[in-house]
Amino acid sequence: MKISFKFTVLLSLALLASCTSPTKSTYTASADPIKIGALLSFSGGVELYGNQAKLGLDLAAKEINASGGILGRPLEIIYADDKTRPESAVEATLKLIEEDNVLAVVGPITSQNLNAIRPTIERKKTPLLYATNYEGGACSRYIFAFSTVPNQELAQLLPYMKESFGNTWFLLGADRVWPHKMFEAAKPILSGLGGRIVGEEYTLGTETDFAPLISRIAAKKPKVLLFALKGDGLNFIAQAHDLGLFKHTTVAFLGLSETDLPVFGGKGQNMYVVVPFVASSDSPPAKAFVAKVKAEAGEDATASNYVMTHYNALFAMKAALEKAGKVDKEAMINALEGLTIESPTGPVTVGKHHHVTMNMFLAKTEGPDLVTVRALGAIAPKPGCK
Repeated sequence: MKISFKFTVLLSLALLASCTSPTKSTYTASADPIKIGALLSFSGGVELYGNQAKLGLDLAAKEINASGGILGRPLEIIYADDKTRPESAVEATLKLIEEDNVLAVVGPITSQNLNAIRPTIERKKTPLLYATNYEGGACSRYIFAFSTVPNQELAQLLPYMKESFGNTWFLLGADRVWPHKMFEAAKPILSGLGGRIVGEEYTLGTETDFAPLISRIAAKKPKVLLFALKGDGLNFIAQAHDLGLFKHTTVAFLGLSETDLPVFGGKGQNMYVVVPFVASSDSPPAKAFVAKVKAEAGEDATASNYVMTHYNALFAMKAALEKAGKVDKEAMINALEGLTIESPTGPVTVGKHHHVTMNMFLAKTEGPDLVTVRALGAIAPKPGCK
C-alpha cells in the first residue's frame, strides 16, 4: 500500500511529539497514586510550624507531579492534625497507615509527639520522615531526620556568642523535652569554653506576664541568654525588650525561624541563631526557592527552614524510590541510606544513622528579617544513637 510523503512526515512528527511531550503527562489519570501521610500540628499551639511544613510539602508534591510523578505514579499527600497532643498523634498515625495505606509518614512537629508515635512506626514498619529540628536520639531503621540535632546548632553558636558578647550564661526554656535536652547538650560545650551558668529556669507555657522572670534574669547579669522557648513563650521577647533586658544581655535563640519574627513586633533585634536556611540569603538557589514559595502561597508567605526541610524530605523520598526502582517501604529505606540530594542550600546527605549532613548558617535578627552573619559550611550530625 502506498503512503504519501506528506502523510509519512505528519505521522513521524506526531510520534516524535508523543515521545517528547512534557514529563508531567508521563503518568495517566488511572495510575494509582503513591500516598504519603503528613502528621502535622494544625491546632494546639504550634500550628505556625505545622503550616510552614505543609507549605514545603505542598510545593514539593506540586513539583514532583508536574515532572511526571514518581516511577510514573502521582504523589498524593494525606494530611492529619495531631492537635499537638501525643494521644491524637498516635491515633492519626494508625489511621494513616492502616486505613489510608500510606507508604510513609512525614512529621510530626514536636518531640513529644515523635516519641509517642515511634513505637507505632516501628511496629508497622513504616518509614517516618521527620523534618523538624530536635534533640536527637531517635535512631531507628524506620526513622529519618531531615533537620538539625543539637551539635549542628550549638557547636558553632556557643563559641561565637562567647567571643562576641561574654561568657556568663542564663538558660531559659520551656519545660518540655527539647529544651531540656538542648541544655543538656549545651552544658558540656559551655564548660569547655570556661563559661559560667548563672541561672536556669523553665516555663510551663501558661505565663502571660514575664516581668518577674525578666527581673530574676536581669539580677544575674548574664552576658548571654540561651533561649529555648517557642509557641506562647515567644511573647517573652517583646516584654524583655520593653523592660531593658537586652541592653546588657544578648540572646542566643535555639530554633528561631522567620515564621517567629512577626510575634516580636520589631523588637528583639540582634538575636543569634544557627539554622539550615536563611530566607534573606543572596545565594541564587535560596532566592529561587523563596520565589517559588511566594509564587505558590502569595507574596506575604514566609519561607522558613521548616518549609525547606519538609520540601527536602519529599525529594529525598522521590530519589530513593527511583533509585530502588519500585514503590516499597523496605526498598525505600535501603535506598535512603547514604543518599545525597541537592537542596536550596546545597547537598544534603543521609548518614548511616538516618540523620543528615547539610550546610548551616549563623544568622541574626535584623529589622523584620533573619540575615546571614556567616556561612558555616556542611556540618555532620551527632544524633546521639546508643
